[in-house]
Amino acid sequence: MNGDAPGRGGRTGMFSRLFGGGKASPPDADENHAEPAEVDVPTEITPAPEATEAAPAAAEPPRQSWFQRLKAGLTKTSSQLSEGITNVFTKSRLDATTLDNLEDILIQADLGVDTATRITDRISSGRYEKGISADEVRDILATEVETILTPVARPLAVDPTNRPHILLMVGVNGTGKTTTIGKLAARFRSEGKKVLLAAGDTFRAAAIEQLSVWGERTGATVVAREVGADAAGLAFDAVQKAREEDYDVAMIDTAGRLQNKSELMAELEKVVRVIRKLDPSAPHDVILVLDATTGQNAMSQVEVFKDRAGVTGLVMTKLDGTARGGILVAIAARFGLPVHAIGIGEGVDDLQPFEPAEFAQVIVMR
Repeated sequence: MNGDAPGRGGRTGMFSRLFGGGKASPPDADENHAEPAEVDVPTEITPAPEATEAAPAAAEPPRQSWFQRLKAGLTKTSSQLSEGITNVFTKSRLDATTLDNLEDILIQADLGVDTATRITDRISSGRYEKGISADEVRDILATEVETILTPVARPLAVDPTNRPHILLMVGVNGTGKTTTIGKLAARFRSEGKKVLLAAGDTFRAAAIEQLSVWGERTGATVVAREVGADAAGLAFDAVQKAREEDYDVAMIDTAGRLQNKSELMAELEKVVRVIRKLDPSAPHDVILVLDATTGQNAMSQVEVFKDRAGVTGLVMTKLDGTARGGILVAIAARFGLPVHAIGIGEGVDDLQPFEPAEFAQVIVMR
């Protein structure tokens, strides 16, 4: 597949926000990969009387906005927090027991001990005699969550002096890593960048096939080998090709390495070493893809991948499901790693820049 001609796109406004600016070039239409339109064919056509106007077609239900979909995905966390706060602060006066109960609620919502302590300290400061309402607690919670998240909300910036800019994508199976690579490829291609994808998850035929499909859809070049091939060798070949043929971006998929599998983590370290033989500064980004539904397990994934693979940034997916969104706050407070984007669906447009204020308002149902 050739990565010279841009693929389908036209979403450059949001893309430039996600990737930290840069002038976007509208992609050329790709007729070879256009998806056929779905057409409803009636089984019987009855002409309308001449004197009667044709009835209007039934309107399709409007697509929910990004905010509405994010709110729906975080319902589990926001409901837990809101109901807990209401129960505590309408039935009890503000005292040490009340604050302990609030702290328990925050920890159960995966916000983390440090964040819970920070919020209860803020609420208790000078308020024992005055008291506080449930709405005031929610306002303080939203403010503190936004304060924690704002420093980590950073777009994924591709450095044009790196040719190619090499991104190593890591994460356990089931997080949506390969799909995220495809969405990022679509966004890079919409900016007119020449993109190479390396199918480094050589353990799974489905992952190789999935990345190949994304290459076809986006016009990105895909480097793949047979199932069971050496992942480090494939990464070396892919980076070498990207350097020789002047690609802007090379994204390398990796196997879903469970963080308690030392041999697999060792192989990931080998991939990094091999890449650095060609470019000592690479990989320029190591992006960990996290599943928002896993709660505290995501925290341990960050810790291990950060230590073993040098993670530089995060993408959190599956915020459209029964997401436990509080864990993103706990991860930000503990590790301070950039959160480049969040995902709420399978479509190309369902990976969006991370907005702390929006996330904070949704999580407390304000």
